[in-house]
Amino acid sequence: MKILVTGGKGAVGGSLVQELQIRGHQVWLCDLKHSYEANYFRCDVSKYRQLEDIFSQQNFDYVYHLAAEFGRWNGEDYYEDLWLTNAVGTKNLLRMQEKYGFKMVFTSSSEVYGDYEATMLEEVMDILEIRQMNDYAISKWANELQIMNAQAMHGNEVVRVRLFNTYGPGEYYHPYRSAICLFTYRALHDLPYTVYLNHKRTSLYISDCAAALANIIDDFRAGEVYNIAGAELHDMKTVSDKILEYLGKEDSRVNYVNEEKFTTRVKIPDIRKACRDLKYEPKILLAQGIPETIEWMKKIYQ
Repeated sequence: MKILVTGGKGAVGGSLVQELQIRGHQVWLCDLKHSYEANYFRCDVSKYRQLEDIFSQQNFDYVYHLAAEFGRWNGEDYYEDLWLTNAVGTKNLLRMQEKYGFKMVFTSSSEVYGDYEATMLEEVMDILEIRQMNDYAISKWANELQIMNAQAMHGNEVVRVRLFNTYGPGEYYHPYRSAICLFTYRALHDLPYTVYLNHKRTSLYISDCAAALANIIDDFRAGEVYNIAGAELHDMKTVSDKILEYLGKEDSRVNYVNEEKFTTRVKIPDIRKACRDLKYEPKILLAQGIPETIEWMKKIYQ
């Protein structure tokens, strides 16, 4: 297959590109950075002309649309970038799809479930009116609504995927990254960090995430939506403790706070549909994923 991955230089995008190439697909990627690869396009997805230039040069069977401004506090601090990239960028891709006829996989977020307290089944969003708790979450749900409208109006063929807390090698540190990335980098450098005690997550290792995403095109089911998450429900202190234990460090620089406002407290995903349709099987548990993440980060930052 000929495939384009938007956001192909990101943590998830980079891993997905490698997985698709290993499987023998022809893969192009686009992102905001300048880069050297022959199969690379520099592109801001919020700029229609830049996307049009890509699609006028290549015909793709599939597009994985991963390009997005990520994270709730990033979405508050850089809200204009978030709304342009996430909302306008997705609309641009849908218009390209109408014109060029490719199939699309869109990566949404577990944040769309807001503070829903029960098990997060995909159909919950079709049944209940859920209030998202920050601009990032709102933008991702707006994207899903755009996609559903495009499917109804124009027959766009899209699969939506809600990712739950992806982490692992390839996730470079900055202040808006995942908790495991933040904890690891700051523990490595003896910097203070905050752990929110009353939040629970299922952390999704990057290679498991990439494999699940790559499997979608093996049995593409337009209109479907899938949760992709890790297998272990854990609190955030457990993650921090595992990182500190592996590094042989104490928690003297850790600030413990009961909860963080404006984000989901407990995420309990239902992944049975992904396991059934995508042959998804989360393989990397925290006991393996955290050491591998730490060792990769040591090579990058020490």
